[in-house]
This record gives sequence, C-alpha cells and structure tokens, in this order.
Amino acid sequence: MQTLHFPEYGFRIQDQEQKKVIFDPVRKKFIPLTPEEWVRQHCIAHLTNYYSLSVGMIAVEKEIQAFGLRKRFDIVVFANDTRPFILIECKAPEVKITRDTLIQAATYNNKLDSEFVWITNGMEHAWFQKKEGNLRLISPPTQTALRR
Repeated sequence: MQTLHFPEYGFRIQDQEQKKVIFDPVRKKFIPLTPEEWVRQHCIAHLTNYYSLSVGMIAVEKEIQAFGLRKRFDIVVFANDTRPFILIECKAPEVKITRDTLIQAATYNNKLDSEFVWITNGMEHAWFQKKEGNLRLISPPTQTALRR
C-alpha cells in the first residue's frame, strides 16, 4: 500500500481468499484492505499511539441519520462523558480533500456535534474545531489537547 503522511505503525495484514485484509482493533476483526481502509487504520493507530486515546473510545463506520438520510461516518472518538468529541472523515489517498469533503463532514457533525473534525486522505490532513457554531480550520491539536 501507499506510504501515507503518518508515523510508521505496525499493522496486522494477511491474505484471505486471495485478498489482503487488515486487522481493525476497534471492530476486532479483519477488514478488506482498500485504500480508504488503509487511511482509516492509520487514523486509528494515530489516535491510539500518538494521542494515547483508548480503542474503547472509538467507533468506526456507524450509521447515523442526518437530515432524514441514512449516512455512515468513518470514525468518531467519544469523550469520557460519551459525547462525540472528534469526527474523522477518511478518503482514499487519490481522492482530493475539497470543499465537498468538508460539507460532507459538516453534515455529519450537525447531527453528532463533535468539537473537532479531522478530514484526511492520508496525504493531506485538515483539522477543524467547532467554535461559536462554526467549524474553523486549526493546526493539528497537541497530544494533551485531545485527552479528555
């Protein structure tokens, strides 16, 4: 798989039925290794290794209702009080991060109301923080800023 703009993390990758799969520590099972899943697993590894967040605080690919539509977020990190804290929208590395990507994440966040939104394709990372009802572009949070 393509090298991404993340630190090096060790992943459990296997061949199953002539396809590559990667172990997801959140879902506790092997998942087909698509380019988007490669980015998603790097995000999870970054959350747990760099930010020292517990796997138990993370949800992956869960369905939500947003504006009457059934949608599926990539990753949500919950705060200790069980409220959504970080919404992460992952794209495959070849997919450009655009205004439409931000609109997609903002639509999900209207329902979830998380403080932080992270949009990434593994090559580009854009962090936003919700302030006064609006998402504002910020520098990546420090390690201590995300410990809740």
